[in-house]
Amino acid sequence: MAAPARFSDLPDYAFPRLRKLLDAHPPGGDPVLMAIGEPTHPMPPFVADVLRESVEEFRPYPPNEGAPDLLEAIGAWLGRRYGVRLGPERLLVLNGTREGLYNAAMALCPETKGGRRPAVLIPNPFYQAYMVAALSVGAEPVFVPATAETGHLPDYGALPADLLDRAALAYVCSPANPQGAVADRAWWLRLLALAERHDFIVLADECYAEIWRDAPPDGVLAAAAEAGADPERVFAFHSLSKRSNLAGLRSGFVAGGEKGIAAMRRLRAYAGAPLPLPLQRVAARAWADEDHVDASRALYRQKYAIADEELGGLPGYEPPAAGFFLWLRTGDGEAAALRLWREAGVRVLPGAYLGRDDGRGNPGADRVRVALVAPCDEVRRGLRLIRERL
Repeated sequence: MAAPARFSDLPDYAFPRLRKLLDAHPPGGDPVLMAIGEPTHPMPPFVADVLRESVEEFRPYPPNEGAPDLLEAIGAWLGRRYGVRLGPERLLVLNGTREGLYNAAMALCPETKGGRRPAVLIPNPFYQAYMVAALSVGAEPVFVPATAETGHLPDYGALPADLLDRAALAYVCSPANPQGAVADRAWWLRLLALAERHDFIVLADECYAEIWRDAPPDGVLAAAAEAGADPERVFAFHSLSKRSNLAGLRSGFVAGGEKGIAAMRRLRAYAGAPLPLPLQRVAARAWADEDHVDASRALYRQKYAIADEELGGLPGYEPPAAGFFLWLRTGDGEAAALRLWREAGVRVLPGAYLGRDDGRGNPGADRVRVALVAPCDEVRRGLRLIRERL
């Protein structure tokens, strides 16, 4: 039986593609791993204690929607961070935000809009789950450039009105992966007004919101509260992977309108994998604690400074406002990644693997993404080797 046509031109995921590109070649030096956004900072100090105290809770099935103490901790954090307080009926615990970003489309995207095939707006470059979600529900993925010319955020307002009328969902990543650009309050308010005018839902991927250089990024929930937006028009996704250096915990959440959360919760009851209760206990402690987040952010600020020192004199270097990636212009990104690996042992990701050719070219083709997740001395060594080779 043939595979579904909707997935017929789906490329390999970014990291299998990277292995095919690099792993046939030995590294040209002691490897410096800067390809994967996997934090290496210390975990919160309480993780082992919480797991020990709750280990018996691995026995029962966990609640699908999230344990009450975790939902309370998330709601309290949203109040402290964004000045909005949402009850548990407007929150859903996720087994990692990739699950939620995918299943939001499954639960919320209609089969048709105005009698036509719905469109899903996606920044380009993008997190690959957005595209697969659109394809899975039979929608048209519309890739919108998020380049230096647009401030590295998608200009959805520049799209034709007829296309916007077909839009059912619009994904946004702020702080942006891979560019580190941040949507400010005015940007969010413009997008919410556009969504109201053309009747689409905003799915805000804010997983890098707690890693920033100078000021905490604005969030869509605060903007929606200011605008008095329909709660069913806005859903925000957050994770402990980057904030708390707990990528392996697979813990995140989505916050939004009660009806939309109920739809996602219902679908998840059939197709989701609830987070084990001991891991939910760890997550509750993590959302309630800011000390470990402050300590981790201080390390990232050191890495921002190292990047500025090592690369600041290079033409086109753009210091990120937030997140932990550099989005470096290198010419042919695949060739640059292969050269760095073979000559210096530095492992980075070709930017083309995060973008899509939309008829105007792939906006990542001439770039590489560099993850600032290694210890500071390794980051400096890797960036110095990049500067010398590129």
